[in-house]
Amino acid sequence: MEIKKSPKADLEKGKGLNFLLGLVVALAIVYVALEYRTYDKIEAYTRDKVDIADMEETILLEENEPEPEQPEPEQPQQQEVQLPEEFKVVDNTQKVEKIALVSVDESKPLPPPAPVAPVKVEEEEDRIHEVVESPAEFPGGSSALYKWLGKNLVYPEQAAEMGIQGKVIVRFVVEKDGSISQATVVKGIDPALDKEALRVIQAMPKWKPGMQQGRAVRMRCTQPVQFKLQ
Repeated sequence: MEIKKSPKADLEKGKGLNFLLGLVVALAIVYVALEYRTYDKIEAYTRDKVDIADMEETILLEENEPEPEQPEPEQPQQQEVQLPEEFKVVDNTQKVEKIALVSVDESKPLPPPAPVAPVKVEEEEDRIHEVVESPAEFPGGSSALYKWLGKNLVYPEQAAEMGIQGKVIVRFVVEKDGSISQATVVKGIDPALDKEALRVIQAMPKWKPGMQQGRAVRMRCTQPVQFKLQ
């Protein structure tokens, strides 16, 4: 009996085709592996061997890069104000007081303002100075003053009989014209001696007045009057 093979079951026909396909796949795998290793070597070599000229060119290019434009500041957004929807109910029954309006006639001149009373201020001329730039002085100075007092002073007889002696302090004002005013005893020792001290001070001739900022002023002075028995 003759055995017949089915054309579909004949494996010898596809044997060559399968061999070629396997060979192509193997070659493709080998090629890909070689390319991958070569790329790794080239990349490693490139990383290790960097040309200095390329680095300088890269640095120059980075320096010449234009600065990024700064964004313009945003304009503040205007917020819309929403009015409340609720309204307050007003009672129209309440009575409102009428306000009287005064009309002004521009054609008529306004009345002048009321005069203001002047404020009384102590004038500089009347002020009595305690210290000035140039003090008041007796004509001829202090030595002439003591000579004049010794010549014109009269010792009270009763005080001399009782042996009363001492110093009387008199305070007075030298006016702007040099005259003596407001003489008073600051420290006394006896009524008779105090009275004589006031008399002789008031009888003095005019002094040279005190000067302040180039003008004569009133000045307060103090003068001791010595009573001494011989």
